[in-house]
Amino acid sequence: MSIYLDHNATTPVDPSVTAAMARASTEVFGNPSSLHSLGQKARLALHEARSQVARILKAEPEDILFTASGSEADNLAISGVLGRSDKPFSRVVTTGLEHPAVLLTCDAWSERGFEIIRVMPRACGVVAPEDFEKALAGQPALVSVMLASNETGAIQKVADIAAISHAHGCIVHCDAVQAVGKIDVDVQALGVDLLAVSAHKLYGPKGIGALYVRPGTRLSPILYGGGQERALRPGTEAVPLAVGFGLACELSQTRLQEDAARISELRAHLETRALAELPEVRINAGEAPRLPGTSSLALRGALGDSLMMALDLRGIAVSTGSACHAARGEAPSALEAMGVPPEWSRGTVRISLGRTTSREDIDRALEALLEARKRLRTGGRT
Repeated sequence: MSIYLDHNATTPVDPSVTAAMARASTEVFGNPSSLHSLGQKARLALHEARSQVARILKAEPEDILFTASGSEADNLAISGVLGRSDKPFSRVVTTGLEHPAVLLTCDAWSERGFEIIRVMPRACGVVAPEDFEKALAGQPALVSVMLASNETGAIQKVADIAAISHAHGCIVHCDAVQAVGKIDVDVQALGVDLLAVSAHKLYGPKGIGALYVRPGTRLSPILYGGGQERALRPGTEAVPLAVGFGLACELSQTRLQEDAARISELRAHLETRALAELPEVRINAGEAPRLPGTSSLALRGALGDSLMMALDLRGIAVSTGSACHAARGEAPSALEAMGVPPEWSRGTVRISLGRTTSREDIDRALEALLEARKRLRTGGRT
């Protein structure tokens, strides 16, 4: 029996979400832009889904734009602001913790002459607001800061950073893809202007995300077409995916406190045992406020890839960090930004828990990790 401990990479689709999408595929197949009754039925389903996504963010339905992914939402936020003509910026202030969807988009704009400043986190994995304020001195900028690290789970002080940024005349974008559905996310309390979400991180389908746009925040489109999604994300809307996304948000909101409490308890069990039984181990960002189910275990002198593969052979799925970084064969960027020494960062295994994780899963994974660590240290086969 396999054990899935990589929920930060993606989550299994909730069965009720799958059923809702199947019904929508056959019952709500009209084009939402069509004026006939089948089209209007699809339009109503789309509006309900938009409302469900808005509710988990404490936003209004008209503030939500559907995209094809969280990465697209990040791209639209950054390029949509930088491509405007009414209030042009020449600088972006972001962090060294961000997802490639943010970092690579910023790199693309740097090739067009934009200044990109990356504020590095402290050793605890959290960016200090005062460090951000220093980077904001001078000309106003677009600010992009994630809410929670996909690699360590560390939660950033977004509300404080947003307040400082607005005082400097900046627009604030937040990548909340890893956080929504795991902790309470309130766009009003955070004070952000733009916020990205992804369905597949909260037991919804892949292929759909959303961007929250605060009223009055102006964007230029990065795609052109039929004018859907306020002409900012053209293309016929994927109504079944939106229905699944909306229901996944509703279920996550309903279960949020219960899931967070149970998963936090499981993480505490995992880390207590890991620190007691594994040799030369530490928890990256262990002192920072973190997502309930994320544990970044660093085993000094080990190779995270070897440990991950050893566990995979035993039917246990973990990762070494961001799935997107892993696909490019890179070391976890957050750990580098935190200043974690290579002998620790190379041996990092990220274990991310979810709704279906049990205490028995944790114990089996730790036993397998301990065995793999011993074998690999002695040069034995796994």
